[in-house]
Amino acid sequence: MMKRALISVSDKQNIIEFAKGLVELDYEIVSTGGTLRNIQEAGIAAKAIDEVTGFPEIMDGRVKTLHPKVHGGLLAKRSNPDHMKQAEENGIHAIDMVVVNLYPFKQTLERDGVSKEEIIENIDIGGPTMLRSAAKNFEDVTVVVDPADYEGVLEALKTDSLDFEKRQKLAAKVFRHTANYDAMIAEYFMEETKEEFPETYTVTYEKVQDLRYGENPHQNAAFYKRPIVKTMSLATAKQLHGKELSYNNIQDANAALEILAEYDGQAAAVAVKHMNPCGIGVSDTISDAFSHAYDADPISIFGGIVALNKEVDSPTAEKLSNIFLEIVIAPGFSEKALEILTKKKNIRLLKLEMSDKEAVNHKLTSVNGGVLIQSQDNGKIAPEELTVATKRQPTEQELADLQFAWKAVKHVKSNAIVLAKDGQTIGVGAGQMNRVGSAKIAIEQAGEKAKGSVMSSDAFFPMPDTVEEAVKAGVTAIIQPGGSKRDQDSIDVCDEHGIAMVYTGMRHFKH
Repeated sequence: MMKRALISVSDKQNIIEFAKGLVELDYEIVSTGGTLRNIQEAGIAAKAIDEVTGFPEIMDGRVKTLHPKVHGGLLAKRSNPDHMKQAEENGIHAIDMVVVNLYPFKQTLERDGVSKEEIIENIDIGGPTMLRSAAKNFEDVTVVVDPADYEGVLEALKTDSLDFEKRQKLAAKVFRHTANYDAMIAEYFMEETKEEFPETYTVTYEKVQDLRYGENPHQNAAFYKRPIVKTMSLATAKQLHGKELSYNNIQDANAALEILAEYDGQAAAVAVKHMNPCGIGVSDTISDAFSHAYDADPISIFGGIVALNKEVDSPTAEKLSNIFLEIVIAPGFSEKALEILTKKKNIRLLKLEMSDKEAVNHKLTSVNGGVLIQSQDNGKIAPEELTVATKRQPTEQELADLQFAWKAVKHVKSNAIVLAKDGQTIGVGAGQMNRVGSAKIAIEQAGEKAKGSVMSSDAFFPMPDTVEEAVKAGVTAIIQPGGSKRDQDSIDVCDEHGIAMVYTGMRHFKH
Protein backbone atom coordinates (compact mmCIF):
# COMPACT_ATOMS: atom_id res chain seq x y z
CA MET A 1 0.00 0.00 0.00
CA MET A 2 1.25 3.50 -0.87
CA LYS A 3 2.62 5.48 2.07
CA ARG A 4 0.54 8.49 3.08
CA ALA A 5 1.67 11.92 4.33
CA LEU A 6 -0.75 14.40 5.89
CA ILE A 7 0.37 17.99 5.36
CA SER A 8 -1.30 21.00 7.01
CA VAL A 9 0.89 24.02 7.68
CA SER A 10 0.46 27.69 8.54
CA ASP A 11 4.11 28.40 7.73
CA LYS A 12 4.37 27.54 4.02
CA GLN A 13 8.17 27.94 3.93
CA ASN A 14 9.66 25.27 1.58
CA ILE A 15 6.51 23.13 1.77
CA ILE A 16 6.14 22.85 -2.02
CA GLU A 17 9.67 21.51 -2.42
CA PHE A 18 9.12 19.08 0.45
CA ALA A 19 5.80 17.83 -0.95
CA LYS A 20 7.43 17.30 -4.38
CA GLY A 21 10.18 15.29 -2.72
CA LEU A 22 7.66 13.10 -0.93
CA VAL A 23 5.70 12.44 -4.15
CA GLU A 24 8.95 11.43 -5.87
CA LEU A 25 9.39 8.91 -3.04
CA ASP A 26 5.90 7.50 -3.77
CA TYR A 27 3.99 9.16 -0.95
CA GLU A 28 0.33 10.04 -1.34
CA ILE A 29 -0.34 13.58 -0.08
CA VAL A 30 -3.42 14.41 1.99
CA SER A 31 -3.92 18.05 2.89
CA THR A 32 -6.29 20.74 4.16
CA GLY A 33 -7.45 24.29 3.37
CA GLY A 34 -4.86 26.75 2.14
CA THR A 35 -2.08 24.16 2.21
CA LEU A 36 -4.06 21.94 -0.17
CA ARG A 37 -4.64 24.84 -2.57
CA ASN A 38 -0.94 25.77 -2.59
CA ILE A 39 0.15 22.20 -3.24
CA GLN A 40 -2.37 21.64 -6.01
CA GLU A 41 -1.59 24.99 -7.64
CA ALA A 42 2.05 23.87 -7.79
CA GLY A 43 0.94 20.90 -9.88
CA ILE A 44 1.34 18.33 -7.12
CA ALA A 45 -1.33 15.66 -6.74
CA ALA A 46 -3.01 15.89 -3.34
CA LYS A 47 -6.17 14.57 -1.75
CA ALA A 48 -8.45 16.74 0.38
CA ILE A 49 -8.93 15.69 4.00
CA ASP A 50 -12.70 15.31 3.54
CA GLU A 51 -12.04 12.63 0.90
CA VAL A 52 -10.33 10.63 3.64
CA THR A 53 -12.82 11.28 6.44
CA GLY A 54 -15.98 11.38 4.34
CA PHE A 55 -16.94 14.43 6.39
CA PRO A 56 -16.69 18.06 5.28
CA GLU A 57 -14.59 20.75 6.91
CA ILE A 58 -17.08 22.68 9.04
CA MET A 59 -17.39 25.65 11.41
CA ASP A 60 -14.94 27.86 9.50
CA GLY A 61 -12.34 25.09 9.51
CA ARG A 62 -12.50 24.60 13.28
CA VAL A 63 -13.42 20.96 12.67
CA LYS A 64 -11.66 19.13 9.86
CA THR A 65 -9.01 16.69 11.15
CA LEU A 66 -10.64 15.67 14.47
CA HIS A 67 -11.84 12.36 13.06
CA PRO A 68 -11.20 8.63 13.73
CA LYS A 69 -9.98 8.10 10.15
CA VAL A 70 -7.22 10.63 10.85
CA HIS A 71 -6.29 9.69 14.39
CA GLY A 72 -6.85 5.98 13.84
CA GLY A 73 -4.41 6.24 10.94
CA LEU A 74 -1.89 7.94 13.21
CA LEU A 75 -2.26 5.95 16.42
CA ALA A 76 -2.62 2.41 15.06
CA LYS A 77 0.42 0.35 16.11
CA ARG A 78 1.58 -1.49 13.01
CA SER A 79 3.01 -4.30 15.13
CA ASN A 80 -0.32 -4.90 16.88
CA PRO A 81 -2.56 -7.27 14.85
CA ASP A 82 -5.71 -6.16 16.69
CA HIS A 83 -5.01 -2.49 15.84
CA MET A 84 -4.48 -3.30 12.19
CA LYS A 85 -7.56 -5.52 12.05
CA GLN A 86 -9.72 -2.75 13.56
CA ALA A 87 -8.26 -0.25 11.11
CA GLU A 88 -9.17 -2.50 8.18
CA GLU A 89 -12.67 -3.13 9.51
CA ASN A 90 -13.28 0.62 9.84
CA GLY A 91 -11.74 1.65 6.54
CA ILE A 92 -8.82 3.44 8.18
CA HIS A 93 -5.73 3.98 6.02
CA ALA A 94 -2.45 4.25 7.92
CA ILE A 95 -0.84 7.70 7.89
CA ASP A 96 2.93 7.36 7.81
CA MET A 97 3.96 10.99 8.09
CA VAL A 98 2.48 14.15 9.57
CA VAL A 99 3.80 17.54 8.50
CA VAL A 100 2.10 20.17 10.60
CA ASN A 101 2.86 23.56 12.08
CA LEU A 102 0.40 25.57 14.05
CA TYR A 103 -1.79 28.64 13.75
CA PRO A 104 0.36 31.73 14.34
CA PHE A 105 -0.76 32.47 17.92
CA LYS A 106 2.49 34.22 18.86
CA GLN A 107 2.53 36.37 15.70
CA THR A 108 -1.13 37.29 16.28
CA LEU A 109 -0.37 38.46 19.83
CA GLU A 110 2.48 40.62 18.52
CA ARG A 111 0.28 42.49 16.00
CA ASP A 112 -0.78 46.02 16.85
CA GLY A 113 -4.49 46.50 17.37
CA VAL A 114 -5.34 42.80 17.28
CA SER A 115 -8.76 41.92 18.70
CA LYS A 116 -9.40 39.31 21.37
CA GLU A 117 -11.55 37.42 18.87
CA GLU A 118 -8.60 37.13 16.45
CA ILE A 119 -6.35 35.92 19.26
CA ILE A 120 -8.81 33.19 20.26
CA GLU A 121 -9.30 32.10 16.63
CA ASN A 122 -5.56 31.60 16.33
CA ILE A 123 -5.51 28.97 19.06
CA ASP A 124 -4.92 25.77 17.09
CA ILE A 125 -6.78 22.64 18.20
CA GLY A 126 -6.54 20.10 15.39
CA GLY A 127 -2.86 20.78 14.69
CA PRO A 128 -1.53 20.02 18.18
CA THR A 129 -3.81 17.00 18.38
CA MET A 130 -2.41 15.50 15.16
CA LEU A 131 1.14 16.31 16.20
CA ARG A 132 0.70 14.66 19.58
CA SER A 133 -0.95 11.57 18.08
CA ALA A 134 1.85 11.16 15.53
CA ALA A 135 4.57 11.86 18.09
CA LYS A 136 3.12 9.34 20.54
CA ASN A 137 3.31 6.70 17.78
CA PHE A 138 6.77 7.74 16.53
CA GLU A 139 7.81 4.08 16.17
CA ASP A 140 5.58 3.92 13.11
CA VAL A 141 4.93 7.56 12.16
CA THR A 142 7.36 10.30 11.14
CA VAL A 143 6.28 13.68 12.47
CA VAL A 144 7.75 16.95 11.17
CA VAL A 145 6.93 20.28 12.83
CA ASP A 146 9.93 22.39 11.78
CA PRO A 147 10.63 23.42 8.14
CA ALA A 148 14.32 23.27 9.01
CA ASP A 149 13.97 19.47 9.16
CA TYR A 150 12.48 18.99 5.67
CA GLU A 151 15.78 18.54 3.86
CA GLY A 152 17.15 16.10 6.43
CA VAL A 153 13.99 14.01 6.43
CA LEU A 154 13.98 13.73 2.62
CA GLU A 155 17.64 12.73 2.61
CA ALA A 156 17.01 10.10 5.30
CA LEU A 157 14.06 8.70 3.32
CA LYS A 158 16.18 8.49 0.17
CA THR A 159 18.93 6.60 1.99
CA ASP A 160 16.53 4.46 4.06
CA SER A 161 18.05 5.85 7.27
CA LEU A 162 15.01 7.39 8.91
CA ASP A 163 15.40 5.06 11.87
CA PHE A 164 13.91 4.85 15.39
CA GLU A 165 16.40 7.32 16.86
CA LYS A 166 15.72 10.01 14.23
CA ARG A 167 11.95 9.59 14.50
CA GLN A 168 12.22 9.83 18.29
CA LYS A 169 14.19 13.09 18.01
CA LEU A 170 11.54 14.50 15.68
CA ALA A 171 8.85 13.44 18.16
CA ALA A 172 10.71 15.05 21.06
CA LYS A 173 10.82 18.32 19.10
CA VAL A 174 7.05 18.08 18.63
CA PHE A 175 6.37 17.81 22.35
CA ARG A 176 8.67 20.77 23.03
CA HIS A 177 6.87 22.71 20.30
CA THR A 178 3.36 21.99 21.58
CA ALA A 179 4.43 22.65 25.18
CA ASN A 180 5.83 26.03 24.09
CA TYR A 181 2.62 26.79 22.18
CA ASP A 182 0.36 25.85 25.09
CA ALA A 183 2.53 27.79 27.56
CA MET A 184 2.06 30.98 25.51
CA ILE A 185 -1.70 30.44 25.50
CA ALA A 186 -1.71 29.73 29.25
CA GLU A 187 0.28 32.92 29.88
CA TYR A 188 -2.12 34.95 27.74
CA PHE A 189 -5.12 33.75 29.77
CA MET A 190 -3.23 34.19 33.04
CA GLU A 191 -2.72 37.85 32.16
CA GLU A 192 -6.32 38.22 31.00
CA THR A 193 -7.66 36.78 34.25
CA LYS A 194 -5.04 38.61 36.36
CA GLU A 195 -3.89 35.49 38.23
CA GLU A 196 -0.46 36.36 39.61
CA PHE A 197 0.44 33.07 41.30
CA PRO A 198 -1.81 30.30 39.89
CA GLU A 199 -1.78 26.65 41.06
CA THR A 200 0.71 25.84 38.29
CA TYR A 201 3.07 28.34 36.67
CA THR A 202 4.08 27.44 33.14
CA VAL A 203 6.67 29.50 31.30
CA THR A 204 8.49 28.95 28.05
CA TYR A 205 11.64 30.29 26.43
CA GLU A 206 13.10 30.10 22.93
CA LYS A 207 16.79 29.71 22.24
CA VAL A 208 18.69 32.76 21.06
CA GLN A 209 22.12 31.12 20.92
CA ASP A 210 24.48 28.62 22.46
CA LEU A 211 27.15 30.30 24.57
CA ARG A 212 30.85 29.49 24.59
CA TYR A 213 30.60 28.51 28.25
CA GLY A 214 28.74 29.40 31.43
CA GLU A 215 29.74 31.30 34.54
CA ASN A 216 33.03 29.37 34.39
CA PRO A 217 34.75 27.64 31.44
CA HIS A 218 33.84 24.14 32.66
CA GLN A 219 30.09 24.99 32.60
CA ASN A 220 27.85 24.77 29.53
CA ALA A 221 25.28 27.48 28.82
CA ALA A 222 22.78 28.86 26.31
CA PHE A 223 20.76 32.09 26.06
CA TYR A 224 16.98 31.85 25.84
CA LYS A 225 14.34 34.57 25.54
CA ARG A 226 10.65 34.88 26.24
CA PRO A 227 8.67 34.24 23.02
CA ILE A 228 7.15 37.73 23.20
CA VAL A 229 9.54 40.35 24.59
CA LYS A 230 7.68 43.40 25.87
CA THR A 231 10.51 45.22 27.61
CA MET A 232 14.00 46.57 26.96
CA SER A 233 15.88 43.29 26.55
CA LEU A 234 19.21 42.01 25.32
CA ALA A 235 17.23 39.40 23.41
CA THR A 236 16.17 42.13 20.97
CA ALA A 237 19.55 43.89 20.72
CA LYS A 238 21.45 44.03 17.43
CA GLN A 239 25.16 43.36 17.79
CA LEU A 240 27.12 45.71 15.52
CA HIS A 241 30.67 44.65 16.38
CA GLY A 242 32.74 42.28 18.48
CA LYS A 243 32.85 38.63 19.48
CA GLU A 244 29.90 36.64 20.83
CA LEU A 245 28.41 37.48 24.19
CA SER A 246 29.25 35.19 27.09
CA TYR A 247 27.03 34.05 29.98
CA ASN A 248 28.60 36.59 32.35
CA ASN A 249 28.38 39.32 29.69
CA ILE A 250 24.64 38.77 29.41
CA GLN A 251 24.16 38.80 33.19
CA ASP A 252 26.14 42.04 33.59
CA ALA A 253 24.57 43.69 30.56
CA ASN A 254 21.08 42.88 31.82
CA ALA A 255 21.97 44.41 35.19
CA ALA A 256 23.19 47.56 33.41
CA LEU A 257 19.92 47.85 31.48
CA GLU A 258 17.82 47.41 34.62
CA ILE A 259 19.73 50.24 36.29
CA LEU A 260 19.59 52.46 33.20
CA ALA A 261 15.80 52.12 33.08
CA GLU A 262 15.61 53.97 36.43
CA TYR A 263 16.93 57.23 34.96
CA ASP A 264 14.51 58.96 32.61
CA GLY A 265 14.66 62.54 31.40
CA GLN A 266 18.41 63.16 31.54
CA ALA A 267 21.22 61.55 29.63
CA ALA A 268 22.42 58.62 31.75
CA ALA A 269 25.38 56.24 31.72
CA VAL A 270 25.83 53.11 33.80
CA ALA A 271 29.01 51.07 34.27
CA VAL A 272 28.61 47.56 35.70
CA LYS A 273 31.07 45.00 37.05
CA HIS A 274 29.94 41.59 38.34
CA MET A 275 26.29 42.70 38.31
CA ASN A 276 26.92 45.68 40.60
CA PRO A 277 27.10 49.28 39.37
CA CYS A 278 30.61 50.68 39.72
CA GLY A 279 29.57 54.04 38.29
CA ILE A 280 26.35 55.85 37.43
CA GLY A 281 26.20 59.35 36.00
CA VAL A 282 23.49 61.68 34.71
CA SER A 283 23.91 65.00 32.94
CA ASP A 284 22.65 67.15 30.08
CA THR A 285 24.82 65.35 27.48
CA ILE A 286 25.69 61.68 27.10
CA SER A 287 29.38 62.56 26.99
CA ASP A 288 29.21 64.27 30.40
CA ALA A 289 27.03 61.49 31.80
CA PHE A 290 29.65 58.93 30.82
CA SER A 291 32.42 61.07 32.31
CA HIS A 292 30.51 61.05 35.60
CA ALA A 293 30.12 57.26 35.47
CA TYR A 294 33.80 56.80 34.65
CA ASP A 295 35.07 59.22 37.30
CA ALA A 296 32.93 57.47 39.91
CA ASP A 297 35.35 54.52 39.87
CA PRO A 298 38.00 54.59 37.13
CA ILE A 299 39.58 51.41 38.46
CA SER A 300 36.58 49.07 38.63
CA ILE A 301 35.23 50.10 35.21
CA PHE A 302 38.21 48.34 33.59
CA GLY A 303 36.79 45.30 31.76
CA GLY A 304 33.26 46.38 32.62
CA ILE A 305 30.05 46.96 30.72
CA VAL A 306 28.62 50.38 29.87
CA ALA A 307 25.00 51.15 29.00
CA LEU A 308 23.90 54.59 27.78
CA ASN A 309 20.40 55.87 27.09
CA LYS A 310 21.32 58.27 24.25
CA GLU A 311 23.05 57.79 20.91
CA VAL A 312 26.81 57.54 21.25
CA ASP A 313 28.41 60.55 19.57
CA SER A 314 32.07 60.96 18.63
CA PRO A 315 33.14 62.76 21.88
CA THR A 316 31.64 59.90 23.93
CA ALA A 317 33.16 57.30 21.62
CA GLU A 318 36.61 58.84 22.08
CA LYS A 319 36.27 58.50 25.85
CA LEU A 320 34.96 54.94 25.59
CA SER A 321 37.78 53.91 23.27
CA ASN A 322 40.40 54.90 25.85
CA ILE A 323 39.24 52.19 28.26
CA PHE A 324 39.14 48.40 28.03
CA LEU A 325 35.42 47.61 28.01
CA GLU A 326 33.65 44.34 27.29
CA ILE A 327 30.38 45.83 25.99
CA VAL A 328 28.82 49.17 25.12
CA ILE A 329 25.01 49.24 24.83
CA ALA A 330 23.17 52.24 23.42
CA PRO A 331 20.08 53.09 21.33
CA GLY A 332 22.43 54.06 18.50
CA PHE A 333 25.93 55.01 17.43
CA SER A 334 26.79 57.85 15.09
CA GLU A 335 28.77 56.95 11.98
CA LYS A 336 31.87 58.62 13.42
CA ALA A 337 31.38 56.87 16.78
CA LEU A 338 31.25 53.49 15.04
CA GLU A 339 34.39 54.34 13.10
CA ILE A 340 36.20 55.12 16.37
CA LEU A 341 34.94 52.16 18.38
CA THR A 342 35.23 49.43 15.75
CA LYS A 343 38.99 49.98 15.72
CA LYS A 344 38.94 48.04 18.99
CA LYS A 345 38.72 44.42 17.91
CA ASN A 346 37.14 42.80 20.95
CA ILE A 347 34.66 45.40 22.19
CA ARG A 348 31.05 44.36 21.67
CA LEU A 349 28.74 47.10 20.45
CA LEU A 350 25.02 46.50 20.96
CA LYS A 351 22.27 48.65 19.50
CA LEU A 352 19.06 48.40 21.50
CA GLU A 353 15.76 50.25 21.21
CA MET A 354 15.18 51.83 24.62
CA SER A 355 11.79 53.46 24.21
CA ASP A 356 9.94 50.31 25.35
CA LYS A 357 10.44 50.10 29.11
CA GLU A 358 7.38 48.09 30.11
CA ALA A 359 8.08 46.67 33.55
CA VAL A 360 8.85 42.96 33.87
CA ASN A 361 6.16 41.46 36.11
CA HIS A 362 7.94 38.47 37.63
CA LYS A 363 11.42 37.28 38.45
CA LEU A 364 12.29 33.57 38.45
CA THR A 365 15.23 32.18 40.41
CA SER A 366 16.13 28.50 40.28
CA VAL A 367 16.87 26.52 43.44
CA ASN A 368 17.64 22.82 43.77
CA GLY A 369 14.49 20.98 42.78
CA GLY A 370 12.38 24.07 42.24
CA VAL A 371 12.03 27.71 41.37
CA LEU A 372 11.22 30.85 43.33
CA ILE A 373 8.85 33.33 41.70
CA GLN A 374 8.37 36.87 42.92
CA SER A 375 6.99 40.07 41.51
CA GLN A 376 9.78 42.26 40.12
CA ASP A 377 11.10 45.07 42.34
CA ASN A 378 9.47 47.91 40.41
CA GLY A 379 8.96 50.00 43.54
CA LYS A 380 9.50 53.75 43.18
CA ILE A 381 9.19 56.59 45.67
CA ALA A 382 7.96 60.07 44.74
CA PRO A 383 9.42 63.09 46.61
CA GLU A 384 6.13 63.75 48.39
CA GLU A 385 6.16 60.18 49.77
CA LEU A 386 9.42 60.71 51.65
CA THR A 387 9.32 61.33 55.40
CA VAL A 388 11.91 63.59 56.98
CA ALA A 389 12.95 61.98 60.28
CA THR A 390 15.42 64.65 61.44
CA LYS A 391 15.20 68.24 62.57
CA ARG A 392 16.97 69.48 59.44
CA GLN A 393 15.19 69.24 56.10
CA PRO A 394 17.29 68.27 53.06
CA THR A 395 18.13 71.07 50.63
CA GLU A 396 16.79 70.95 47.06
CA GLN A 397 20.16 69.71 45.78
CA GLU A 398 20.43 67.11 48.53
CA LEU A 399 16.92 65.89 47.75
CA ALA A 400 17.83 65.45 44.06
CA ASP A 401 20.98 63.54 45.02
CA LEU A 402 19.07 61.41 47.53
CA GLN A 403 16.58 60.36 44.86
CA PHE A 404 19.43 59.62 42.46
CA ALA A 405 21.22 57.52 45.10
CA TRP A 406 18.01 55.67 46.07
CA LYS A 407 17.53 54.51 42.48
CA ALA A 408 21.13 53.30 42.41
CA VAL A 409 21.17 51.41 45.72
CA LYS A 410 18.20 49.31 44.57
CA HIS A 411 20.53 47.59 42.08
CA VAL A 412 23.47 46.95 44.43
CA LYS A 413 23.80 43.56 46.13
CA SER A 414 22.79 43.67 49.80
CA ASN A 415 23.95 44.86 52.20
CA ALA A 416 24.16 47.96 50.01
CA ILE A 417 25.40 51.51 50.58
CA VAL A 418 25.77 54.17 47.87
CA LEU A 419 27.34 57.62 48.19
CA ALA A 420 26.39 60.18 45.54
CA LYS A 421 26.85 63.84 44.69
CA ASP A 422 25.79 66.04 41.77
CA GLY A 423 24.30 63.26 39.64
CA GLN A 424 27.19 60.85 40.15
CA THR A 425 27.84 57.82 42.33
CA ILE A 426 31.12 58.34 44.17
CA GLY A 427 31.20 55.26 46.40
CA VAL A 428 29.49 51.85 46.28
CA GLY A 429 29.61 49.24 49.05
CA ALA A 430 28.07 45.92 48.06
CA GLY A 431 27.39 42.42 49.35
CA GLN A 432 28.87 42.65 52.82
CA MET A 433 27.60 40.62 55.76
CA ASN A 434 26.97 43.78 57.80
CA ARG A 435 25.86 47.25 56.76
CA VAL A 436 28.66 49.19 58.39
CA GLY A 437 31.14 47.11 56.38
CA SER A 438 29.48 48.21 53.13
CA ALA A 439 29.49 51.83 54.35
CA LYS A 440 33.22 51.72 55.07
CA ILE A 441 33.90 50.36 51.55
CA ALA A 442 31.78 53.08 49.92
CA ILE A 443 33.38 55.82 52.02
CA GLU A 444 36.91 54.58 51.34
CA GLN A 445 36.17 54.50 47.60
CA ALA A 446 34.77 58.04 47.67
CA GLY A 447 37.74 59.46 49.58
CA GLU A 448 37.66 63.25 49.78
CA LYS A 449 34.59 63.33 47.50
CA ALA A 450 32.56 61.97 50.42
CA LYS A 451 32.47 65.43 51.99
CA GLY A 452 29.16 67.05 51.06
CA SER A 453 27.77 63.83 49.55
CA VAL A 454 24.57 61.93 50.37
CA MET A 455 24.24 58.32 51.50
CA SER A 456 21.65 55.74 50.47
CA SER A 457 21.02 52.43 52.24
CA ASP A 458 18.88 49.60 50.84
CA ALA A 459 17.58 48.68 54.33
CA PHE A 460 17.27 50.29 57.75
CA PHE A 461 20.12 50.86 60.21
CA PRO A 462 19.84 48.39 63.11
CA MET A 463 22.41 50.46 65.00
CA PRO A 464 23.79 53.99 64.69
CA ASP A 465 27.27 52.81 63.64
CA THR A 466 26.65 53.38 59.89
CA VAL A 467 25.47 56.93 60.56
CA GLU A 468 28.54 57.52 62.71
CA GLU A 469 30.75 56.49 59.78
CA ALA A 470 28.78 58.88 57.55
CA VAL A 471 29.42 61.72 60.02
CA LYS A 472 33.17 61.07 59.98
CA ALA A 473 33.16 61.07 56.15
CA GLY A 474 31.32 64.40 55.86
CA VAL A 475 28.01 63.05 54.49
CA THR A 476 25.28 65.70 54.77
CA ALA A 477 22.07 63.74 54.03
CA ILE A 478 20.90 60.14 54.21
CA ILE A 479 18.05 58.17 52.62
CA GLN A 480 16.97 54.81 54.05
CA PRO A 481 13.75 52.78 54.56
CA GLY A 482 13.45 53.31 58.32
CA GLY A 483 11.56 50.90 60.54
CA SER A 484 14.23 49.70 62.97
CA LYS A 485 13.46 49.45 66.68
CA ARG A 486 16.53 51.63 67.15
CA ASP A 487 15.69 54.28 64.53
CA GLN A 488 15.85 56.97 67.19
CA ASP A 489 19.53 56.22 67.87
CA SER A 490 20.38 57.04 64.25
CA ILE A 491 18.12 60.10 64.26
CA ASP A 492 19.86 61.43 67.37
CA VAL A 493 23.31 61.11 65.73
CA CYS A 494 22.02 62.91 62.62
CA ASP A 495 20.47 65.71 64.69
CA GLU A 496 23.63 66.10 66.72
CA HIS A 497 25.68 66.69 63.56
CA GLY A 498 23.14 68.54 61.40
CA ILE A 499 22.54 65.71 58.93
CA ALA A 500 19.19 65.47 57.16
CA MET A 501 17.72 61.96 57.04
CA VAL A 502 14.64 60.86 55.10
CA TYR A 503 12.69 57.60 55.21
CA THR A 504 11.23 55.84 52.19
CA GLY A 505 9.19 53.20 54.01
CA MET A 506 10.39 50.76 51.32
CA ARG A 507 13.46 48.55 51.30
CA HIS A 508 15.35 47.21 48.28
CA PHE A 509 17.17 44.01 49.29
CA LYS A 510 18.90 42.37 46.33
CA HIS A 511 20.38 38.95 47.07
